[in-house]
Amino acid sequence: MKFGKLAAVAALSVASVGFTAPVFAAPVSVDIRLAPPAPRHEWVPAARPGYVWAPGYWDYRHNQYRWVSGHWERERPGYYYHGTSWVQHGDKWYIQQGGWRRNSDRDHDGIPNRYDHDRDNDGIRDRRDRDRDGDGVPNRYDSRPDNPRRN
Repeated sequence: MKFGKLAAVAALSVASVGFTAPVFAAPVSVDIRLAPPAPRHEWVPAARPGYVWAPGYWDYRHNQYRWVSGHWERERPGYYYHGTSWVQHGDKWYIQQGGWRRNSDRDHDGIPNRYDHDRDNDGIRDRRDRDRDGDGVPNRYDSRPDNPRRN
């Protein structure tokens, strides 16, 4: 009886030798003082129905910038693709990873539609703007004064 318990404990200890507790990585912020190179001009292939082109960008790996080529992303209804970009704060550079964002910001100015009081970004608040969608037709004559596809 004692031999059975001893064998079970030994088997359990041998089985747990390769097991380590999972380590959860915290997000790492790297302060980069060297500005990224100018974006490369990429040849964008012909449009593919149901896909959106994700442009290439400079990534910082192993203490140097490396180009990551653009690629196709499957389209997601109700979302738009925001490419990866670099932002400068003081003398440091930070990367903003690209990805899908909810389409609650019709003009992509960073202000959600419900708080955006200048939809055409012309500096005139919508309630005083005589041409809210910027199509050249005054609101009183425009059948769709807030047309998001004004081009």
